[in-house]
Parts: sequence; C-alpha cells; structure tokens
Amino acid sequence: MSAHTDVGAYSMGLLEERDRREFEDHLAGCQVCAAEVAELSPMAGLLRGAELRDAEPRGVEPTADREPGGGEVTELLRRRARQQRQRRRWQVALGAAAGIVLIGGGIGVGIAAAPQDGTPPAPPLALTGQVHSATDPGTGVAGTVGLVAKAWGTQVTLDLSKVRGPAECEMIAVSRTGERRVVMGWLVATPGDGVPGHPAHLVIRGGTSIPRSDLARVDVDVVNGRTLVSIPV
Repeated sequence: MSAHTDVGAYSMGLLEERDRREFEDHLAGCQVCAAEVAELSPMAGLLRGAELRDAEPRGVEPTADREPGGGEVTELLRRRARQQRQRRRWQVALGAAAGIVLIGGGIGVGIAAAPQDGTPPAPPLALTGQVHSATDPGTGVAGTVGLVAKAWGTQVTLDLSKVRGPAECEMIAVSRTGERRVVMGWLVATPGDGVPGHPAHLVIRGGTSIPRSDLARVDVDVVNGRTLVSIPV
C-alpha cells in the first residue's frame, strides 16, 4: 500500500482501522504527508459538515435530477479509496511474486521489477562464499557460482551470461557420487542474458540439500537438452 496516496482518504476519515494505523505510523516520519494533511483538514471539515446538512428527511425519496449531497460524495470517496487500496495490495503481492522462481521443483530468488511508489529497488544479488567460474568452449556460455555452506546444505548464487533465448534452463547441483539435484529453473526470454540487445547478466540464488563438502560441480542445462556450462567446484 502507498501511504503517500492515502492523505486525502485519511483527512476525510475514510480509511479502515488497519489502514488508518498504518498511515499514522507513516505520518509520524513524513513531513510531506503531514503538511498535506494540514492543508486538507479544513476542506474535510466542510465536506463532513455538508454531509450532516444534506441528510434527507425520513420518508423523502431522492429525485433523479438532484445533485449528490455531502453524504453521497463521502460514500463515493470511501468506495474509491477502498478500491485503490485493494488494487495497490494486489500490485505489491504480484511484485513480490515476480521475484520468486518455482520451476522444476527448485526454489530460488531472482531480481524482481523495481517497486512502484518510489521505493528504492532491492540491491542486486552478490556472489558470496567460495567463487568458481567456467566458460563452455562449445556454447560460449559463461557462469560463476558463489557457494556458502549451510546447516541444510549449500546456498548457490549463479551469475550467467552469453545465454541465447528463448529457452528453459535448470541449474543442477551434482555430488561427488554423481547424484543430481535441481537447484532451480527459469525461462530465458529473447534475445537472452548477457548478449547483444540485453547485456545484463542473469543473477539468481537458490539452494541444494547436497552439503558443500560433497558438491562436485554445478551444471546449467537446457531442460531436456544439452548442458550449456559445467562449473567444477
């Protein structure tokens, strides 16, 4: 939810209890919103007064050509504010989901679209831990992995370039005994990643239950196809 856009609804007393508390928490640290609330308060008072003055006498039916009174204006504003808050919550939820890849049984976090509402984007993923690189002479694909031992297995961060799209790819962790585990999967759109037309590398992070000491290499494969690059670790 964008707190900045709730100034008018707050001034009119249209926010629901939960949204009102969230906005007041925001208001305590935002001078811009505090100034806008101060400017809107007199107008909000006038509208609330009009609502009381324009109340229909009991038993009087409203006519089709009558202009809306203060009460109807307030109700229209209340419905509009509720719709806008619901729409923003869906945008936030979809934005968060865009950063999570759930393909082929693997779970990983990628780089999501920058948030709306002026919030600074999350910093890009960085390669941490033990770093290993390789370039496949046949495909030209280059990859670097950062490995961090965890109690549950190994955290794997992959920086990948020179991959042409469209394609569906998987990152595979391979143990010293030859056991293969899918770390995560993703779709490569045209023209690709780290190529002319889209020079940005793909940087993603996932995990495998294979312990770091048992990990032999990390492969990047086309699903049901060839290996693009194999990175010994």
